[in-house]
Amino acid sequence: MSPSDRTLALYLEHRGSLVNYANGIVRDRASAEDVVQEAWLRFNAAVGGDRAGTEIGQPVAYLYRIVRNLALDWVNRADAPWASPSTIEQIPHETPSAEHVLFYRDELRVLAGALGELPERTQLAFRLYRLEGRTLQQVANRLGVSVVRAHQLVKDAVLHAARRLDGPEE
Repeated sequence: MSPSDRTLALYLEHRGSLVNYANGIVRDRASAEDVVQEAWLRFNAAVGGDRAGTEIGQPVAYLYRIVRNLALDWVNRADAPWASPSTIEQIPHETPSAEHVLFYRDELRVLAGALGELPERTQLAFRLYRLEGRTLQQVANRLGVSVVRAHQLVKDAVLHAARRLDGPEE
């Protein structure tokens, strides 16, 4: 019998009592079944994976320990105040609302217009640094200016865009 077969035989021999043990902790037979299944996956990975060749002294005790830890994690997760359905429904979605989409589109339109008002070299410095993530040294090399001048160009673009986003000049 191969080590893998012995491991499976050991698990199958104790599976019923493992489920009963987990059920005593999680108080739900279906959840206990899930816990024991997860325990088997971890046990099998430990015996046949990273620890292959390492003999586990008390495999049954090790399997019970895995089940116990997983069952306690299961209970703690279920008791978490954020896990109730009413709380989960209150978690904000990452998808923006239609109002936010329209607002940000309008801001992007204003920003694009503001950047279009700038000299071409200032626009390029802004695009390279802020949109493409280039370093100021790379921007300076591309434009043939000093790093200080590249920083000034980016700063000018950002300040101009911020003034336009704040509202029309009076």
